[in-house]
Amino acid sequence: MPFLIRRLLALALTCLAAGASAQNWPSQPLRWIVPYPAGGGSDVVARAVAAGLEKPLGQPIVVENRPGAATIIGATAVAQATPNGYMIGTADSGTLAYNPSLYAQLSYDPQRFTYIGGLAQLPLLLAVNAQSPFKSVADVIAAARREPGKLTAASAGAGSPHHLALELFKQRANVNVLHVPYKGAAPAIQDLLGGQVDMMFIDLAAGLPNVKAGKLRVLATATPQRLAILPDAPTMAEQGVSDFTAYAWQGVVGPPGLPAAVVRKLGDDLARTLALPAVADKLHDMGVMPMPMSGAEFRVYADRERTRWAEVIRKAGIRLE
Repeated sequence: MPFLIRRLLALALTCLAAGASAQNWPSQPLRWIVPYPAGGGSDVVARAVAAGLEKPLGQPIVVENRPGAATIIGATAVAQATPNGYMIGTADSGTLAYNPSLYAQLSYDPQRFTYIGGLAQLPLLLAVNAQSPFKSVADVIAAARREPGKLTAASAGAGSPHHLALELFKQRANVNVLHVPYKGAAPAIQDLLGGQVDMMFIDLAAGLPNVKAGKLRVLATATPQRLAILPDAPTMAEQGVSDFTAYAWQGVVGPPGLPAAVVRKLGDDLARTLALPAVADKLHDMGVMPMPMSGAEFRVYADRERTRWAEVIRKAGIRLE
């Protein structure tokens, strides 16, 4: 039999097997990789959504934490998984938008994932502690211009959404503020509360408890409109800093080559789960905004964000090892 015919037959048999497998899917539990430690915001979001997703899928979902290396460890595990629909994972702004510009080499290609759907957005806020002399963004800008490099801003680590929101602020407001990276949001917030740093771009989920308790003052939100949960907090645009939008965001991806039928079912069930009042209310209470998107919409969103933040990273001259 000629080689070409053998190849075509093999390909046809593979497609038929994949189709049959997709029709019977899922017939066993799924694994959901979260590239962060257990107990953190990303883990809580995944577990809340996974619990709601189990019913329409008819199978348990085991959330597995693979933290480390700026989500690279978890992302690589998903990228290298067998494309049978039994391993999916959380991919966030770092995984899909920042890392390609921050690192010279990656062990995964963000464009080769199978995009399943959007998951959540976490709005970013510019916050100071309640005793800070800064009452507005204009106060911060004026102080930064008076003494360039003296003001300090904490972040959850180099290359985190908090850090890159700071770099965007420095570029849009034309100021010099010293970045102080921490190993996670919790210690950064503690030093912000203690006055060891002047300010921080903090995500709503991490900052909301201290904002509600009156321990942190929100100077501005990095969102197009005011947040319903913080109606008195002005946007950056209202404070005179235009073209400033920054979220930490997440979606669900699978390895390259997932069968289309699997992607459709997962994506549809994911969107319906995010719309369930029990799930949506739990996310809102955490300061997390559900971000329902189809796989195709999520891919477009991630591509657009990767292009936008690549320019910010380039201007800031950030490179990580």
